[in-house]
Amino acid sequence: MFSTTGNAAMAKTTSYKVVLPFYLYAAIAFLIATFLLVVSAGSITSHYFQPHTLAIIHIMALGWGTMIILGASHQLVPVLIEGELYSNKLALLSFFLAALGIPLLSYGFYVFNPGWPAQAGAVLIIVAIVFFLINLAVSMAKSKHENVHAFFIFTSALWLLATAVVGLLLLCNFTEAVLPKSSLDYLPLHAHMGIAGWFLLLITGVGSRLIPMFLISKYSNKKILWLIYGLINAGLLAFVFLFLYSSSRTLLIIPLLAVTAAVLLFGYFCCQAYKQRIRKKTDQPMNISLLSVLMMLLPVIFLVIIVFLLSRSAVENVRLVIAYGFIIFFGWITAIILGMTFKTLPFIIWNKVHHHLTGKEKTPNPKDLFNNTVFKWMSAAYISGFVLFVSGILCNSTIVLQAAAFLLLLTSLLYNWNVIKLLTYKPVAK
Repeated sequence: MFSTTGNAAMAKTTSYKVVLPFYLYAAIAFLIATFLLVVSAGSITSHYFQPHTLAIIHIMALGWGTMIILGASHQLVPVLIEGELYSNKLALLSFFLAALGIPLLSYGFYVFNPGWPAQAGAVLIIVAIVFFLINLAVSMAKSKHENVHAFFIFTSALWLLATAVVGLLLLCNFTEAVLPKSSLDYLPLHAHMGIAGWFLLLITGVGSRLIPMFLISKYSNKKILWLIYGLINAGLLAFVFLFLYSSSRTLLIIPLLAVTAAVLLFGYFCCQAYKQRIRKKTDQPMNISLLSVLMMLLPVIFLVIIVFLLSRSAVENVRLVIAYGFIIFFGWITAIILGMTFKTLPFIIWNKVHHHLTGKEKTPNPKDLFNNTVFKWMSAAYISGFVLFVSGILCNSTIVLQAAAFLLLLTSLLYNWNVIKLLTYKPVAK
């Protein structure tokens, strides 16, 4: 979902042959997740720890969010560090391992069998992440060019690895007592390491580079970015420590305040970039991307309410927790992907097909390579489906949930239509 523009920048990016498989895989995963959401809409509010819900969450987190981020990061990092990616073969190996591991893990959750298929899938995903980290580390070491955004990406990948390792331990804990408590007790730790450590850290780090770039804004403030980096990591480390060594739920407000401050600072950063933009008119993909910045506040608000209620009572509000998770994976993360896909993928395809013709003949604009009308319908279906589904969770209405799930399925179909249009694009013969 992340790229850059300009011929000089593209000279350092990774081959499209490495990047495009991640985009296609993510699009298919999104379609599968929304289809399963339609099938499971009636039981989604029963509890978050049930097979179909766990499968959907992991398809969204790994197949949808993580795969597209991994692929795009292979392209963006060389630009940030002003060097080349260490190994295209290692990048493709990461793809194939994760591509095989994700369905094995998801199938294990769907049939609720934590045995060898799910555990093998988790191991494959961990190895894929390790290869991704090696590629990043060697690339950054060879370039010797420090960049705050690259540090965000690398550190978030370390958190992703930690999240995956904890996930594997939770799987093994179902069949062998490898942990002192039940796997359910460790779910908040596993979930928030991934949400804050992987997604939040990476999206704020990379978004602070891409949003000003696509707005054509000269705004930059490295001090704020390093502060955001420090707040997220400090808050998450504090959460891990408190979760493992403290029984006080009231103390959880400390890491929550740190992460909330980071989110607000990121919102301020994006607001300043928007105010100082040169391109006054923003297109539809950029509008959805900016909407995702606002949507970051929703899970924070829900988490504040959840922590407050937990501090007053040991009884967990299941529907609030389910809504919180849905807002993260189908809201904030999905919105940024929907927007940034059509800010970046068209340029990758344009560079693949037309780059050699620059200056020799007239070529189409990258934004003309996908259907903007389809994008608008996709956006309308997405926003209405998202709002309805959250409402359906809170009101516990099966009819509303099913209607909303169909709208989100329509969103994924329209998204796939435009992605496939881009991936199969060929210039018109003259």
